[in-house]
Amino acid sequence: MPQGPRRPRFYLFVLLVGFLVGGYLNAFLRAMLPDSPTKAFFTYSVSAELGPVPVNLLVVHFTLGPMGVELSLLSLVGVALAYLVARSLF
Repeated sequence: MPQGPRRPRFYLFVLLVGFLVGGYLNAFLRAMLPDSPTKAFFTYSVSAELGPVPVNLLVVHFTLGPMGVELSLLSLVGVALAYLVARSLF
């Protein structure tokens, strides 16, 4: 198997796909599992938010946000799965 350097776009793509798959898996398990410690463990997530950020460019001004990231165990599992699949394909 070749071990050459990967491009940053490859890793960004893997992270994006992994977080999407993990997010969908997290939402699926929240809807399907009954209230139990298993559901609480697998669907526990940590959120980070960046509030509204005003950008003033003198000619144009706009506000970005609020933006947030929600990280859970299943999103990390999704990233690992996406990496393994991408590594086997490329």
